Amino acid sequence: MTRYAAALWLTLGAALAGCGMLDPYPTPPRAAQPGATPGPRVAICYNTLSTTLAEVQKEAQQECATGTLAEPADTDWYLQNCPLLLPARATFVCRAKK
Repeated sequence: MTRYAAALWLTLGAALAGCGMLDPYPTPPRAAQPGATPGPRVAICYNTLSTTLAEVQKEAQQECATGTLAEPADTDWYLQNCPLLLPARATFVCRAKK
């Protein structure tokens, strides 16, 4: 029984370690709040423990149209759009380059 339990824990640990390797991905953005910066919005789901803000910014920039810059607007953890393993949703506004 102890070998079986050890194998089970090892398998479970490996599965959870692999789940932490999920890459950030685009998702529907949070609606603009009153008084928020106008412009097209994009959002990225990510894990705050394994993804840097620079990586999230890079993903958002790829989602914005050419000739625009992704500027951070909001971050939330509501879990309606992002899964448990990537709980944070960063919303960006795509603003024209100056």
